Amino acid sequence: MTEIPSRWKGICEPGQEFNASMCNKKLIGVRYFNKGVKAARPNITISMNSGRDTQGHGTHTSSTVGGNYVEGASFFGYATGTARGVAPRARLAMYKVIWDEGRFASDVLAGMDQAVADGVDVISISMGFNNVPLYEDPIAIASFGAMEKGVLVSASAGNAGVTPARLHNGIPWLLTTAAGSVDRVLSGKLTLGNGQVITGWSMYPANALVNELPLIYNESTSSCNSTAISSFNYGIIICENGYFFDQIDTIARSSAPAAIYISNNPNIFESEEFQYPGVVISPEDGAAVISYAKSGADPVASISFQQTFVRSTPAPVVASYTSRGPSPSYQGILKPDIMAPGSLVLASWIPNVYTASIYPDIRLRNEFAMISGTSMACPHSSGIAALLKGARPEWSPAAIRSAMITGAINIDNTNSPIKDSGLNYSIATPLAMGAGLVNPNFALNPGLIYDATRQDYVNLLCAMNFTRKQILTITRSSSYTCQNASSDLNYPSFIALYSNETTTLSQKFVRTVTNVGNGPANYSINMVVPSNTNISVYPQRLSFDSKYEKLSYTLTVEYSGNKTGEVVFGSLTWVDVIGLHAVTSPIVVAPRIHSW
Repeated sequence: MTEIPSRWKGICEPGQEFNASMCNKKLIGVRYFNKGVKAARPNITISMNSGRDTQGHGTHTSSTVGGNYVEGASFFGYATGTARGVAPRARLAMYKVIWDEGRFASDVLAGMDQAVADGVDVISISMGFNNVPLYEDPIAIASFGAMEKGVLVSASAGNAGVTPARLHNGIPWLLTTAAGSVDRVLSGKLTLGNGQVITGWSMYPANALVNELPLIYNESTSSCNSTAISSFNYGIIICENGYFFDQIDTIARSSAPAAIYISNNPNIFESEEFQYPGVVISPEDGAAVISYAKSGADPVASISFQQTFVRSTPAPVVASYTSRGPSPSYQGILKPDIMAPGSLVLASWIPNVYTASIYPDIRLRNEFAMISGTSMACPHSSGIAALLKGARPEWSPAAIRSAMITGAINIDNTNSPIKDSGLNYSIATPLAMGAGLVNPNFALNPGLIYDATRQDYVNLLCAMNFTRKQILTITRSSSYTCQNASSDLNYPSFIALYSNETTTLSQKFVRTVTNVGNGPANYSINMVVPSNTNISVYPQRLSFDSKYEKLSYTLTVEYSGNKTGEVVFGSLTWVDVIGLHAVTSPIVVAPRIHSW
């Protein structure tokens, strides 16, 4: 790492089990904020009164966003190789605002404000506040101030699952990231006595010996949910038609040497818990295994662990846990913005919190952990934003976000639409994944950007029926005007909301794009029109004479669908006529949700 830039104003604040000398050219700032905790609980003793991480979450996310290269990384033999963060040459400053003793909005606000004052370029915040309006959300308030200073805030969408409008951080002036899978399979290799080899799923954290043991299938106990399974504990038991996490506990208590679990429950492939030897296989492979087990020819099987395969299909898929839009704090802006890898992400961990366990109560530690959540997806986006900030220092936070949204990919590695693992692998909607999987290379040269200024966001706030006091809580400045109140923010996506009372929906959007390509350019439109919808765009061609020229267009959505909760979606793409750029914006028509 080179010398720390002179513009940096941060410090390394000493505290419990942490002194300033522990900072270096990589970790250039550490601060901690707990006045809110102490004010709420005056007699409390803070258990780790410093910036030191006590749970592992902050270590994992920070190494994901900016960790340097580490050779020989793995999770107990799975996913071996060289680990690095998204922006390995970025510097990190840590602001601890959550405590084992609690989390308070004042501490979060103070920490984010200080990060901006210290001179950070990007804030990565993998947490959120649920069911609060924008003027009571410290992340919304702090990120507005960050935006004013040119600092991009990147936040997680939350882990509330498939229920609509449970997303947090659906804040119009920051980047909101959903979580998806990667094309990596952590595997146990199942070898049957007839020579058939099946690649299954396993994260059992040891190289257990399961070699040519009897293969047992008993239809009456195959759900593996009762103590009756103990009668068959002399071999590898086949389990089906049950809940994997209960089955593995039953198998462990039975003392069977291992088990084969037949399931396609997506939650299995998002969890790092695998406390007992076994392997998960698909129902298709399960049929072959059961057929062999019933063959009567003394069936046997072996399982080998700590296997890893890449380029699995389909990938990515939307994670079942990732929170869905529309954003309850403001439904008129499509959230989430994008999706990034969030399931079983390998990253650094702290030494005094276990990362895996073996039944019954053996806890294992490792320098790296594999965990899942939108907390893990967020730093991927934050790192990409940092790389873009380094390559395009003149871009605003809105410009960086625009490039990431319009360059995202909505097809998987089978060239099919990305699927949603939480909804039976149906085609994922933008309410689950935003524009799609973030693509850093496309974002570097987007062709066109949708920019937004402080006043644009103020105009949006003025259209939200907030009081002057509520708006001032967010802007923290009285130097604003509501003369041009508008709910039509210059955003790189479109969402039109209908209610059950609406017979037909018609909504007009006006957008202004800036040419950031090199010199003159001509663009034409390519549309995927949502079902039961008419889309009109005027003009249908944009001709730019020079770089940084701005041109506007109007998009009108007319919807006459069934109004019973259906979500329909499509896209608008501005295509450079010489094929250099394709600037894609998702279009969604969805029901307005009354969530709180």
